[in-house]
Amino acid sequence: MSIRKTFLIGALAALCSVAAQANDKAPGSGPNPYVDCGIGAALFPTVGWAAVTSNVIWDAGTTAVTSATMSPQTCSGKKVATALFIRDSYERLAEETAQGQGEHLATALNLFECSAAQQGAAMVATREAMGAVVTQPGFNALPRLDKAARFYGAMEGAVAKSCAA
Repeated sequence: MSIRKTFLIGALAALCSVAAQANDKAPGSGPNPYVDCGIGAALFPTVGWAAVTSNVIWDAGTTAVTSATMSPQTCSGKKVATALFIRDSYERLAEETAQGQGEHLATALNLFECSAAQQGAAMVATREAMGAVVTQPGFNALPRLDKAARFYGAMEGAVAKSCAA
């Protein structure tokens, strides 16, 4: 067996043991970077070993560890998946928000785990928040990714206000 294969197998075994312990961490101890952060958490939010494997294959876990260190609040798989969805469907979400309803808008709220009963209020709150955002000077000149990020922030605030358990 080559040194490279041996190293890869050893690294995966070590990381899988980290993933196995991820659910045993004490409350408030922070995210496990290999399970809760990075591209692995976005792709496999409920399958720890797959998240670990993906993060190791992607960039040896560098992005995941950086996320956990610099901004642990962003490491939730749910938040990453929602941000990716908003990034990929921003134009449609903006259109549906202006209309006050739509399939993409409902999907984004579902990703934020906003119940069906609370989604109407969250849609109204998102629409109000985005109304304030799009009327700011220079908004139209912003890059698409910045617009999507502002949409995420508006929706996250609306969900916190309207979908609290």
